[in-house]
Amino acid sequence: MAQAIAMSVRVNGTLQERVVEPRLLLSDFLRQDLGLTGTHVGCEHGVCGACTVLLDGESVRSCLMFAVQANGHELTTVEGLAPDGERAMHPLQDAFRDAHALQCGFCTPGFLLTLIPFLRDTPHPSEREIREALSGNLCRCTGYQNIVEAVKLASSRMMAQATSTPDIAARTFVAG
Repeated sequence: MAQAIAMSVRVNGTLQERVVEPRLLLSDFLRQDLGLTGTHVGCEHGVCGACTVLLDGESVRSCLMFAVQANGHELTTVEGLAPDGERAMHPLQDAFRDAHALQCGFCTPGFLLTLIPFLRDTPHPSEREIREALSGNLCRCTGYQNIVEAVKLASSRMMAQATSTPDIAARTFVAG
């Protein structure tokens, strides 16, 4: 059996130091060790997108990474999307609610964490660009149309918010 490894990772703004087995998946570390159950595990092959989290601001499949690979990095899970210390939701979460873009909700955290860097990098996406960004995430309930509408709604709200209050633009487009 491999020797346990000490690791230090910032998760949703909080430093987490743990000793873990080298073969522990990042998804299991987040769910079991840290109790962050918003990171869902679906296919365990990186295909469905339910386990998507942000690693240094970029979307990754946590079921395809070992926890030790996150050592020294910054992770954001769906639990960390709300603005610092506020009970309010991230504008993308609000848009998903307002556009009825979820049903069972199992896939929703993965969609949200896929879309955060997408909207950061593509603040005015076309419908085609949105659909392409969503193509790596599976949903068995919604038919995707309301998810596309939620992304459009979030994009317009986030741009309006960024132009009306420039100091919060960074908090709007970058999680955590």
